[in-house]
Amino acid sequence: MTAPRSLQARLAAALSIGLALVWLAASAAAYAVMRHEMGEVFDSAIQETAQRILPLAVMEIIDREPTDLQRVAPVRPHHELLTYVVRDEAGTIVLASHDADPAIFPASVPAGFSTTATHRIYAEAALKGSLTILLAEPIAVRRAAVNHAAEALALPIALLVPLSFAGVWLAVRAGMRPIRRLCAAIETRGAGDMTPLAAGPMPSEIEPIAAAVNHLLDRLRRTLEAERSFTANSAHELRTPIASALAQTQRLLAETRDSRTAERARTIEATLKTLARLAEKLMQLARAEGGRLLAEAPYDAGPIVRLVCADVARAPDAAGRLALALPDGAVSTRMDPDALSILVRNLVENALKHGDARETVSVRLDPDGRLAVVNGGAVVPADVLARLSRPFERGATGADGTGLGLAIVDAVARGAGTTLALRSPAPGRPDGFAAEVKLPA
Repeated sequence: MTAPRSLQARLAAALSIGLALVWLAASAAAYAVMRHEMGEVFDSAIQETAQRILPLAVMEIIDREPTDLQRVAPVRPHHELLTYVVRDEAGTIVLASHDADPAIFPASVPAGFSTTATHRIYAEAALKGSLTILLAEPIAVRRAAVNHAAEALALPIALLVPLSFAGVWLAVRAGMRPIRRLCAAIETRGAGDMTPLAAGPMPSEIEPIAAAVNHLLDRLRRTLEAERSFTANSAHELRTPIASALAQTQRLLAETRDSRTAERARTIEATLKTLARLAEKLMQLARAEGGRLLAEAPYDAGPIVRLVCADVARAPDAAGRLALALPDGAVSTRMDPDALSILVRNLVENALKHGDARETVSVRLDPDGRLAVVNGGAVVPADVLARLSRPFERGATGADGTGLGLAIVDAVARGAGTTLALRSPAPGRPDGFAAEVKLPA
């Protein structure tokens, strides 16, 4: 049997088992005490009965011949639980109760109590030992009485044990409430949320854990902020010198008359444009990984998707290649508008750049908030598909690129509490590539 993994279940099970053992031990002790006390009560009743009957028996016997056996007639017919006989000095029975069986009385019985296989015997002498009364009570009667008392004791215990188990479970559940609150506070945090856990009343055993988690969150926050700040600042600071160098290169290209110099200038221009795009993508990646990607209130995502697609469609390589499909009604989302525009732009640019130039790129926004971008092209192997959302990871393509587009989309999706799904071949066709994101509502 596997032990429960839940701490609450383990504590409740341990306490319940311990409580059950305590109840069992207490019941066994109570049964033993009750059996002893009831035995004393029965013995006392036999002794008192013998002492009350003996004087009457003496008066009944003293005026008769000792050899005469007389049975005491009952007032009304009944079954005797206590039977008795009176013996003389020779051991002859001279008086007996109406149901008494002489065979159950031993021939030689010491004064006081004794026990046979079937009866509890009490002997009391009178007239200097010339007469002896013996009372017998069936042991089965005592056993039945003890068993009935035990059943009466066991019934409330049988009801109390399940109630006590329920009480233990509720008590443990109430005691574990601070731990559940702490776990819920950690689980409900979105990506990039490094704010400290709310301070509140906690058991002394849990306070060090909450403090350690807060220290860890603070260290992670400072580390991530330093990394994002470095990436964003570096990309931002690179934009100005890259733009200046690009402007100077384009001026040189316009003024030179030497073909070799012009060729080198065009190479430098292409390199600087690549650096400019890389700086822009790094800034977008820093923005995507910086958290706070949800808007305070939901809004319609359709206009932003339309605006971004219209802007991308102005590029020479995108002319006539975009097919946009938007629903008639509004599509509500809480993704930050800037983050949504970054996500859509990177998906569409990636599809235009790496898809088959002879086929259109389909951009579809469904009423349920699912955004799908599909392009034609060869099927991407599954192992490559699994790596495409990593930074600087590229598939088998000859197109220019930084390898950051899908990494940025994945970072935006995770920061907004959703996921990026990549499929190849695209759904419903034998080839192509599809990227889908379910916008957070």
